Amino acid sequence: MTSSPARPRTGAVSTVSVASAPCPVVVLDTDGRIAELNDVAGTLLPTARVGRPLSSPRWLAAADRTRPAPVSGTVGDRSFSAHPSVAAGGRTVWWLMEETAYRSAMGELEAERGRTRFLTEASSALLASLNLDRCMEVTARLATEHLADAALVIAPTAARTLPVVACDHRGELTRSTVSEAPDSVPGLAEALRGFPPVPSRWVDPASAPDWLIPADFGEVGSLVITPLPGHGVPAGALILLRRAQQDAFSEAEESLAGLFAARAGAAMSAARLYAEQNSISDTLMRELLPPTLRQTEGVEFAGGYRASKDTERVGGDFYDVHPPGEDSPETLVVLGDVAGKGLEAAVLTGRIRNTLHALLPMAGDHARMLRLVNNAMRTSHHTRFATLVLASVRREEHEVVLRLTSAGHPAPLIIRRDGTVEEADTGGTLIGVLPAITSRTAQVRLAPGETCLLFTDGVTEARGGPLGDTMFGDQRLKRAAAECAGMPAEAVVERVQMVTSQWIGDGRHDDIAVLAITAPRGAHLGAVDGANRGRYTA
Repeated sequence: MTSSPARPRTGAVSTVSVASAPCPVVVLDTDGRIAELNDVAGTLLPTARVGRPLSSPRWLAAADRTRPAPVSGTVGDRSFSAHPSVAAGGRTVWWLMEETAYRSAMGELEAERGRTRFLTEASSALLASLNLDRCMEVTARLATEHLADAALVIAPTAARTLPVVACDHRGELTRSTVSEAPDSVPGLAEALRGFPPVPSRWVDPASAPDWLIPADFGEVGSLVITPLPGHGVPAGALILLRRAQQDAFSEAEESLAGLFAARAGAAMSAARLYAEQNSISDTLMRELLPPTLRQTEGVEFAGGYRASKDTERVGGDFYDVHPPGEDSPETLVVLGDVAGKGLEAAVLTGRIRNTLHALLPMAGDHARMLRLVNNAMRTSHHTRFATLVLASVRREEHEVVLRLTSAGHPAPLIIRRDGTVEEADTGGTLIGVLPAITSRTAQVRLAPGETCLLFTDGVTEARGGPLGDTMFGDQRLKRAAAECAGMPAEAVVERVQMVTSQWIGDGRHDDIAVLAITAPRGAHLGAVDGANRGRYTA
């Protein structure tokens, strides 16, 4: 009789003997010789003989006989664990429990965990960037590291050349364009077309064109093309290559490649969509940004704009300078302030600017222009209102003549050469609220070196100062303007912006727009009708 592994080392009598045990049992003496083994063990270990040392399996033969402990290993293609129990005379009874199915299940579970980890890491890496080129590079690199010896990512394009990102067997990334048609590679055109959905396609490596094989790659053993599905649109194709020495793709690996392609395609599709939307936003933003001002018709113009948030580029304040044309002999300057902030206010400023641009032939009658703009705003779905100031500018000899009309806007400041600051005598009702508006136009003449300063209430209502909540106010603005006497237009704008920013500090503020119209000092030395920047004599 021999104790079973369920009651090891107890020495108690068991009803299970070596001969009757349902599992392989081998009894070894203190010298490692086989003292006894049952029929099941004899079948499993055909070379084992009673009285001879146990030589196979080596993991069991090498087990510690002085302090036996469970060991495990394989016998052929089967897996076993051996559990010891001590018998009389110092013998060790090894009970072999087959674990082939268990270990196979554990191996498959570990492989599945590995695939899940890879897909999780791939998702994180792919979603880390919304740049299409970066997504293509990450896709090619991950595919080479986890799925194949080399990988190519091809993006669909309307151009005649295909953008290709390749990662070779050394892990080196290369970007190129291929002028060959997708039809030159079997299955590539269908993968790039994306509809109807197609499965992965195995391609005979011998039929692959040279541009598909990385340099020094060697003989290709297997090649598969997998579509990269996007969000309703094709995102491209993933081409995986393995060398001839490597095993072909198994069904599980092909399935994993499909799951990876789905994630890569979604990331590339999102990146392409983001790039398209970003391009549209940039185009629209350029139309909303304040223009770059320069000397026009011998008059200096300079402007400065600061949105209410540093992260924004446009807002509710705006200005434009329209040079003279066939129907408008004077330069028309517009500075306005739409109620509200951010993109919605910026969109309305764009509409007002376009309306004023269309009304340029009527620039000789400011009141009429403002009435038409008021009518246009009241018939729109917007509930916002705006304030405006119009300035028609022309040069007469060395002086500049202005017609200034305000529509609910702060009156422009006239900065004389002696430092005196005057408010232009203009006023009116704001735009977009009342069915009828009124306005009063002021006539102003600027001598050389004098400036007309247009600004929005973002300057005077800027809160800051020592207590952090005091408005900048009209008087501080006038004192700052007085310090700008005789300065060029650009210097006046920079000075007003600087003192305002210093007053605000890190506090919140509204949109700020400043525009200066300055009669140049001295004679213009420009060569093209005074319309270029040129220079002026002192």
